[in-house]
Amino acid sequence: MGLIQAALGSIGGTLADQWKDFYTVPEGLAPTAALFAAVPRGQNAGRGSNTKGSDGVITNGSRIIVPEGYGLVLMEQGAITGFAAEPGAYEWNSDAQDSQSIFAGDGIVSPLIKTSWERFKFGGRPGTQQRAYFVTLKELPNNRFGTQSEIYWDDAYMNAQVGAVTRGTYTLKIVDPILFVRAWVPATYLEPGKVFDFTDIENDAASQLFNEVVGSLAPAFSMYTNDPSKGNRITKIQQDSIGFAQSLSAAVEQNYQWSTGRGLSIVSTAIIAIEYDETTKELLRNVQRADALSGARGNSNMQASVAAGFEAAGQNTGAPGLVGLGMAAGATGLGGLQQPVPGIGGQSTPPAASAPLPPPPPAAPAAPAAEDPVAKLAKFKEMLDAGLITQADYDAAKNKVLGL
Repeated sequence: MGLIQAALGSIGGTLADQWKDFYTVPEGLAPTAALFAAVPRGQNAGRGSNTKGSDGVITNGSRIIVPEGYGLVLMEQGAITGFAAEPGAYEWNSDAQDSQSIFAGDGIVSPLIKTSWERFKFGGRPGTQQRAYFVTLKELPNNRFGTQSEIYWDDAYMNAQVGAVTRGTYTLKIVDPILFVRAWVPATYLEPGKVFDFTDIENDAASQLFNEVVGSLAPAFSMYTNDPSKGNRITKIQQDSIGFAQSLSAAVEQNYQWSTGRGLSIVSTAIIAIEYDETTKELLRNVQRADALSGARGNSNMQASVAAGFEAAGQNTGAPGLVGLGMAAGATGLGGLQQPVPGIGGQSTPPAASAPLPPPPPAAPAAPAAEDPVAKLAKFKEMLDAGLITQADYDAAKNKVLGL
Protein backbone atom coordinates (compact mmCIF):
# COMPACT_ATOMS: atom_id res chain seq x y z
CA MET A 1 0.00 0.00 0.00
CA GLY A 2 2.82 2.32 0.83
CA LEU A 3 4.45 1.63 -2.53
CA ILE A 4 1.23 2.46 -4.37
CA GLN A 5 0.85 5.74 -2.48
CA ALA A 6 4.48 6.59 -3.15
CA ALA A 7 4.04 5.87 -6.85
CA LEU A 8 0.89 7.98 -7.09
CA GLY A 9 2.52 10.78 -5.11
CA SER A 10 5.64 10.77 -7.24
CA ILE A 11 3.67 10.90 -10.50
CA GLY A 12 1.21 13.54 -9.25
CA GLY A 13 3.97 15.72 -7.81
CA THR A 14 6.06 15.39 -10.95
CA LEU A 15 3.18 16.55 -13.13
CA ALA A 16 2.43 19.50 -10.80
CA ASP A 17 6.06 20.56 -10.80
CA GLN A 18 6.16 20.82 -14.59
CA TRP A 19 4.58 24.25 -14.36
CA LYS A 20 6.92 27.22 -14.29
CA ASP A 21 6.70 29.33 -11.15
CA PHE A 22 6.61 33.10 -10.60
CA TYR A 23 8.42 34.21 -7.40
CA THR A 24 8.36 37.59 -5.70
CA VAL A 25 8.33 39.19 -2.23
CA PRO A 26 5.63 38.15 0.26
CA GLU A 27 2.70 40.42 1.08
CA GLY A 28 2.48 42.51 4.24
CA LEU A 29 6.24 42.74 4.64
CA ALA A 30 7.53 44.97 7.47
CA PRO A 31 9.91 47.79 6.46
CA THR A 32 12.48 46.45 8.95
CA ALA A 33 12.58 42.93 7.41
CA ALA A 34 16.15 41.94 6.57
CA LEU A 35 15.87 38.42 5.08
CA PHE A 36 12.90 36.35 3.87
CA ALA A 37 12.10 33.56 1.41
CA ALA A 38 10.72 34.31 -2.04
CA VAL A 39 7.16 33.09 -2.44
CA PRO A 40 5.57 31.60 -5.60
CA ARG A 41 2.52 33.31 -7.04
CA GLY A 42 0.38 30.45 -8.38
CA GLN A 43 -2.59 32.73 -8.99
CA ASN A 44 -3.17 36.33 -9.94
CA ALA A 45 -6.66 37.84 -9.67
CA GLY A 46 -8.11 34.34 -9.68
CA ARG A 47 -6.22 33.27 -12.77
CA GLY A 48 -3.57 30.57 -12.70
CA SER A 49 -3.51 26.90 -11.78
CA ASN A 50 0.03 26.46 -10.52
CA THR A 51 -0.94 25.92 -6.89
CA LYS A 52 0.21 22.36 -6.14
CA GLY A 53 3.93 22.56 -6.72
CA SER A 54 6.28 20.80 -4.30
CA ASP A 55 7.87 22.72 -1.46
CA GLY A 56 11.60 23.07 -2.01
CA VAL A 57 11.49 22.62 -5.79
CA ILE A 58 11.94 25.47 -8.27
CA THR A 59 11.08 24.42 -11.80
CA ASN A 60 13.49 25.30 -14.58
CA GLY A 61 12.31 28.36 -16.44
CA SER A 62 10.63 29.84 -13.38
CA ARG A 63 11.05 33.58 -12.95
CA ILE A 64 12.13 35.40 -9.81
CA ILE A 65 11.43 39.15 -9.67
CA VAL A 66 13.95 41.15 -7.62
CA PRO A 67 12.70 44.63 -6.58
CA GLU A 68 14.85 47.73 -6.12
CA GLY A 69 16.88 47.72 -2.92
CA TYR A 70 17.00 43.93 -2.56
CA GLY A 71 19.41 41.16 -3.41
CA LEU A 72 18.63 37.56 -4.37
CA VAL A 73 20.35 34.62 -2.65
CA LEU A 74 19.89 31.17 -4.25
CA MET A 75 20.44 27.98 -2.28
CA GLU A 76 20.41 24.36 -3.37
CA GLN A 77 20.83 21.40 -1.06
CA GLY A 78 21.65 23.80 1.79
CA ALA A 79 24.50 25.58 -0.01
CA ILE A 80 24.54 29.07 -1.54
CA THR A 81 24.78 28.66 -5.31
CA GLY A 82 24.12 32.18 -6.58
CA PHE A 83 23.62 35.84 -5.73
CA ALA A 84 22.19 38.77 -7.68
CA ALA A 85 22.34 42.36 -6.46
CA GLU A 86 20.65 44.07 -9.42
CA PRO A 87 16.86 44.46 -9.69
CA GLY A 88 15.03 42.69 -12.49
CA ALA A 89 13.67 39.30 -13.57
CA TYR A 90 15.86 36.21 -13.23
CA GLU A 91 15.22 32.73 -14.62
CA TRP A 92 15.94 29.58 -12.64
CA ASN A 93 18.04 26.95 -14.34
CA SER A 94 19.32 23.91 -12.46
CA ASP A 95 20.75 20.53 -13.36
CA ALA A 96 18.81 18.94 -10.50
CA GLN A 97 16.45 16.18 -11.65
CA ASP A 98 13.49 17.65 -9.72
CA SER A 99 13.78 20.94 -11.60
CA GLN A 100 13.44 19.32 -15.05
CA SER A 101 10.34 20.47 -16.97
CA ILE A 102 8.86 19.72 -20.34
CA PHE A 103 7.98 23.44 -20.56
CA ALA A 104 11.63 24.41 -20.15
CA GLY A 105 12.80 22.33 -23.11
CA ASP A 106 14.14 19.45 -21.01
CA GLY A 107 12.32 16.86 -23.12
CA ILE A 108 9.64 14.42 -21.96
CA VAL A 109 11.44 11.35 -20.63
CA SER A 110 13.69 13.07 -18.10
CA PRO A 111 11.12 15.43 -16.55
CA LEU A 112 8.42 12.75 -16.27
CA ILE A 113 9.86 9.22 -16.04
CA LYS A 114 13.24 9.88 -14.41
CA THR A 115 11.86 12.44 -11.98
CA SER A 116 8.99 10.14 -10.96
CA TRP A 117 11.43 7.27 -10.37
CA GLU A 118 13.74 9.44 -8.27
CA ARG A 119 10.85 10.63 -6.15
CA PHE A 120 9.56 7.10 -5.74
CA LYS A 121 12.85 6.31 -3.99
CA PHE A 122 12.06 9.00 -1.41
CA GLY A 123 8.53 7.81 -0.74
CA GLY A 124 6.93 10.00 -3.39
CA ARG A 125 8.45 13.29 -2.33
CA PRO A 126 11.30 15.27 -3.99
CA GLY A 127 14.85 14.50 -2.94
CA THR A 128 15.88 18.11 -3.56
CA GLN A 129 15.75 21.30 -1.51
CA GLN A 130 15.93 24.55 -3.45
CA ARG A 131 15.39 27.98 -1.95
CA ALA A 132 15.37 31.62 -3.10
CA TYR A 133 15.74 34.40 -0.52
CA PHE A 134 15.51 38.16 -0.68
CA VAL A 135 17.99 40.14 1.41
CA THR A 136 17.52 43.87 2.05
CA LEU A 137 20.31 46.07 0.74
CA LYS A 138 18.75 49.30 2.05
CA GLU A 139 19.30 50.87 5.44
CA LEU A 140 17.19 49.12 8.06
CA PRO A 141 15.66 51.69 10.45
CA ASN A 142 14.38 51.82 14.01
CA ASN A 143 17.05 49.75 15.73
CA ARG A 144 16.95 51.02 19.30
CA PHE A 145 19.63 51.32 21.95
CA GLY A 146 19.55 52.57 25.53
CA THR A 147 21.17 52.19 28.94
CA GLN A 148 19.40 51.66 32.26
CA SER A 149 22.27 53.08 34.31
CA GLU A 150 25.17 55.45 33.69
CA ILE A 151 27.98 54.54 31.35
CA TYR A 152 31.38 56.16 31.88
CA TRP A 153 34.16 57.20 29.56
CA ASP A 154 37.24 59.45 29.60
CA ASP A 155 36.66 62.86 28.04
CA ALA A 156 39.78 64.60 26.74
CA TYR A 157 38.31 68.09 26.65
CA MET A 158 37.09 68.05 30.25
CA ASN A 159 40.13 65.99 31.28
CA ALA A 160 37.98 63.78 33.48
CA GLN A 161 35.77 60.73 33.48
CA VAL A 162 32.16 61.57 32.64
CA GLY A 163 28.96 59.54 32.89
CA ALA A 164 25.49 59.60 31.38
CA VAL A 165 22.34 57.61 30.67
CA THR A 166 21.51 57.67 26.96
CA ARG A 167 19.03 56.28 24.46
CA GLY A 168 18.42 56.54 20.73
CA THR A 169 18.14 54.63 17.45
CA TYR A 170 20.44 53.61 14.62
CA THR A 171 20.17 52.30 11.08
CA LEU A 172 21.79 49.04 9.96
CA LYS A 173 22.96 47.95 6.54
CA ILE A 174 23.83 44.47 5.29
CA VAL A 175 27.09 45.13 3.47
CA ASP A 176 27.92 41.47 2.70
CA PRO A 177 24.71 39.43 2.20
CA ILE A 178 26.45 36.09 1.65
CA LEU A 179 28.56 36.48 4.80
CA PHE A 180 25.45 37.60 6.70
CA VAL A 181 23.53 34.45 5.71
CA ARG A 182 26.43 32.10 6.31
CA ALA A 183 27.73 33.53 9.58
CA TRP A 184 24.76 35.05 11.41
CA VAL A 185 21.27 34.02 10.26
CA PRO A 186 19.92 31.06 12.28
CA ALA A 187 18.62 28.07 10.31
CA THR A 188 15.07 28.63 11.56
CA TYR A 189 14.88 31.77 9.38
CA LEU A 190 15.91 29.86 6.25
CA GLU A 191 12.46 28.33 5.90
CA PRO A 192 9.40 29.46 3.91
CA GLY A 193 7.27 31.97 5.77
CA LYS A 194 10.04 33.05 8.16
CA VAL A 195 11.26 36.66 8.27
CA PHE A 196 14.50 37.78 9.89
CA ASP A 197 13.79 41.18 11.47
CA PHE A 198 16.34 43.05 13.59
CA THR A 199 13.56 44.75 15.59
CA ASP A 200 11.81 41.48 16.50
CA ILE A 201 12.13 41.00 20.26
CA GLU A 202 11.70 37.26 19.78
CA ASN A 203 14.73 37.14 17.49
CA ASP A 204 17.63 36.02 19.70
CA ALA A 205 20.21 36.91 17.06
CA ALA A 206 18.84 40.46 16.88
CA SER A 207 18.74 40.71 20.69
CA GLN A 208 22.41 39.79 20.80
CA LEU A 209 23.20 42.64 18.43
CA PHE A 210 21.28 45.04 20.69
CA ASN A 211 23.32 43.94 23.72
CA GLU A 212 26.55 44.37 21.78
CA VAL A 213 25.59 47.91 20.77
CA VAL A 214 24.85 48.83 24.39
CA GLY A 215 28.18 47.31 25.42
CA SER A 216 29.95 49.44 22.79
CA LEU A 217 28.40 52.79 23.73
CA ALA A 218 31.07 53.75 26.28
CA PRO A 219 34.01 53.14 23.91
CA ALA A 220 32.05 54.86 21.12
CA PHE A 221 31.54 57.97 23.25
CA SER A 222 35.23 57.86 24.16
CA MET A 223 36.26 57.57 20.48
CA TYR A 224 34.05 60.50 19.56
CA THR A 225 35.01 62.90 22.35
CA ASN A 226 38.73 62.11 22.08
CA ASP A 227 38.87 62.60 18.31
CA PRO A 228 40.60 65.96 17.61
CA SER A 229 38.68 66.36 14.37
CA LYS A 230 35.43 66.48 16.37
CA GLY A 231 36.69 69.29 18.59
CA ASN A 232 36.55 66.99 21.62
CA ARG A 233 33.09 68.27 22.50
CA ILE A 234 30.42 65.92 23.85
CA THR A 235 27.87 68.69 23.24
CA LYS A 236 28.20 68.18 19.46
CA ILE A 237 27.24 64.53 19.53
CA GLN A 238 23.47 64.96 19.26
CA GLN A 239 23.82 67.07 16.11
CA ASP A 240 26.41 64.79 14.46
CA SER A 241 24.46 61.63 13.62
CA ILE A 242 26.94 60.43 10.99
CA GLY A 243 30.05 61.19 13.04
CA PHE A 244 28.83 59.33 16.11
CA ALA A 245 27.60 56.46 13.91
CA GLN A 246 31.15 56.09 12.62
CA SER A 247 32.46 55.93 16.18
CA LEU A 248 29.77 53.41 17.17
CA SER A 249 30.41 51.31 14.07
CA ALA A 250 34.14 51.33 14.79
CA ALA A 251 33.47 50.28 18.40
CA VAL A 252 31.27 47.30 17.49
CA GLU A 253 33.73 46.30 14.78
CA GLN A 254 36.63 46.41 17.21
CA ASN A 255 34.77 44.46 19.89
CA TYR A 256 32.55 42.10 17.89
CA GLN A 257 33.70 42.21 14.21
CA TRP A 258 30.32 43.17 12.78
CA SER A 259 31.60 44.02 9.31
CA THR A 260 34.32 41.43 8.81
CA GLY A 261 32.57 38.61 10.68
CA ARG A 262 28.86 39.18 10.01
CA GLY A 263 28.54 41.50 7.02
CA LEU A 264 26.80 44.27 9.01
CA SER A 265 27.49 47.97 9.48
CA ILE A 266 25.94 50.89 11.38
CA VAL A 267 25.19 53.81 9.04
CA SER A 268 23.59 56.59 11.10
CA THR A 269 22.38 57.29 14.62
CA ALA A 270 19.77 59.48 16.28
CA ILE A 271 20.46 60.18 19.94
CA ILE A 272 17.15 60.95 21.60
CA ALA A 273 18.52 61.93 25.01
CA ILE A 274 21.70 62.15 27.08
CA GLU A 275 21.19 62.55 30.82
CA TYR A 276 24.49 63.35 32.56
CA ASP A 277 25.18 62.48 36.16
CA GLU A 278 25.59 65.29 38.71
CA THR A 279 29.39 65.28 38.61
CA THR A 280 29.41 65.59 34.83
CA LYS A 281 26.85 68.40 34.94
CA GLU A 282 29.11 70.36 37.28
CA LEU A 283 32.09 69.72 35.02
CA LEU A 284 30.14 71.00 32.04
CA ARG A 285 29.20 74.17 33.93
CA ASN A 286 32.85 74.77 34.82
CA VAL A 287 33.90 74.23 31.20
CA GLN A 288 31.27 76.71 30.04
CA ARG A 289 32.58 79.29 32.52
CA ALA A 290 36.13 78.71 31.32
CA ASP A 291 34.99 79.12 27.71
CA ALA A 292 33.32 82.41 28.59
CA LEU A 293 36.56 83.72 30.15
CA SER A 294 38.91 82.61 27.38
CA GLY A 295 40.17 84.51 24.35
CA ALA A 296 38.67 87.79 23.17
CA ARG A 297 35.40 87.03 24.95
CA GLY A 298 37.30 86.62 28.22
CA ASN A 299 39.06 90.00 27.79
CA SER A 300 35.70 91.68 27.18
CA ASN A 301 34.22 90.06 30.29
CA MET A 302 37.20 91.12 32.43
CA GLN A 303 37.10 94.71 31.17
CA ALA A 304 33.38 94.89 31.86
CA SER A 305 33.95 93.60 35.39
CA VAL A 306 36.66 96.20 36.06
CA ALA A 307 34.49 99.01 34.68
CA ALA A 308 31.62 97.92 36.87
CA GLY A 309 33.95 97.97 39.87
CA PHE A 310 35.10 101.53 39.16
CA GLU A 311 31.49 102.64 38.75
CA ALA A 312 30.46 101.07 42.04
CA ALA A 313 33.45 102.60 43.83
CA GLY A 314 32.75 106.03 42.38
CA GLN A 315 29.24 105.98 43.80
CA ASN A 316 30.59 105.64 47.34
CA THR A 317 31.35 108.86 49.34
CA GLY A 318 34.11 109.61 51.76
CA ALA A 319 37.34 107.83 52.49
CA PRO A 320 36.02 104.24 52.24
CA GLY A 321 34.95 104.75 48.65
CA LEU A 322 38.25 106.31 47.66
CA VAL A 323 40.26 103.60 49.36
CA GLY A 324 38.22 100.91 47.54
CA LEU A 325 38.81 102.72 44.26
CA GLY A 326 42.52 102.76 44.86
CA MET A 327 42.54 99.02 45.62
CA ALA A 328 40.65 98.25 42.41
CA ALA A 329 43.04 100.40 40.39
CA GLY A 330 46.06 98.72 41.92
CA ALA A 331 44.69 95.26 41.20
CA THR A 332 44.31 96.06 37.51
CA GLY A 333 47.68 97.75 37.09
CA LEU A 334 46.15 101.29 36.92
CA GLY A 335 48.09 102.87 39.80
CA GLY A 336 48.35 106.55 40.80
CA LEU A 337 44.73 106.96 41.88
CA GLN A 338 45.30 106.97 45.62
CA GLN A 339 45.47 110.43 47.24
CA PRO A 340 46.13 111.46 50.84
CA VAL A 341 43.07 112.52 52.75
CA PRO A 342 43.56 115.68 54.80
CA GLY A 343 43.32 115.11 58.51
CA ILE A 344 44.00 111.41 58.26
CA GLY A 345 47.38 110.20 59.39
CA GLY A 346 48.66 113.74 60.40
CA GLN A 347 49.87 114.61 63.94
CA SER A 348 48.85 117.83 65.76
CA THR A 349 49.57 119.25 69.24
CA PRO A 350 46.88 121.29 70.96
CA PRO A 351 48.08 124.92 71.41
CA ALA A 352 48.89 126.35 74.83
CA ALA A 353 46.30 128.49 76.49
CA SER A 354 48.59 131.58 76.69
CA ALA A 355 49.84 131.83 73.09
CA PRO A 356 48.85 130.12 69.80
CA LEU A 357 51.47 127.99 68.10
CA PRO A 358 52.09 127.95 64.36
CA PRO A 359 50.35 125.08 62.51
CA PRO A 360 52.53 122.00 61.93
CA PRO A 361 53.72 121.24 58.39
CA PRO A 362 51.52 118.74 56.50
CA ALA A 363 52.64 115.17 56.86
CA ALA A 364 54.24 113.72 53.75
CA PRO A 365 52.35 110.76 52.20
CA ALA A 366 53.82 107.43 53.12
CA ALA A 367 55.80 105.87 50.31
CA PRO A 368 54.07 102.74 49.00
CA ALA A 369 55.81 99.54 49.94
CA ALA A 370 57.62 97.95 47.05
CA GLU A 371 55.78 94.84 45.84
CA ASP A 372 57.73 91.62 45.73
CA PRO A 373 58.38 90.87 42.01
CA VAL A 374 58.21 87.13 42.69
CA ALA A 375 54.76 87.45 44.24
CA LYS A 376 53.64 89.68 41.38
CA LEU A 377 54.81 87.16 38.78
CA ALA A 378 53.03 84.40 40.71
CA LYS A 379 49.76 86.31 40.43
CA PHE A 380 50.20 86.76 36.70
CA LYS A 381 50.96 83.04 36.39
CA GLU A 382 47.72 82.19 38.20
CA MET A 383 45.81 84.46 35.79
CA LEU A 384 47.51 82.72 32.84
CA ASP A 385 46.61 79.25 34.13
CA ALA A 386 43.01 80.34 34.72
CA GLY A 387 42.75 81.56 31.13
CA LEU A 388 42.21 85.19 32.14
CA ILE A 389 45.24 86.42 30.15
CA THR A 390 47.12 85.09 27.15
CA GLN A 391 50.70 83.91 26.99
CA ALA A 392 51.66 87.15 25.24
CA ASP A 393 50.07 89.19 28.07
CA TYR A 394 52.00 87.17 30.63
CA ASP A 395 55.33 87.62 28.81
CA ALA A 396 54.80 91.39 28.56
CA ALA A 397 53.95 91.63 32.29
CA LYS A 398 56.99 89.53 33.21
CA ASN A 399 59.32 91.77 31.19
CA LYS A 400 57.82 94.86 32.87
CA VAL A 401 58.23 93.47 36.37
CA LEU A 402 61.81 92.38 35.72
CA GLY A 403 62.64 95.64 33.97
CA LEU A 404 63.61 93.93 30.72
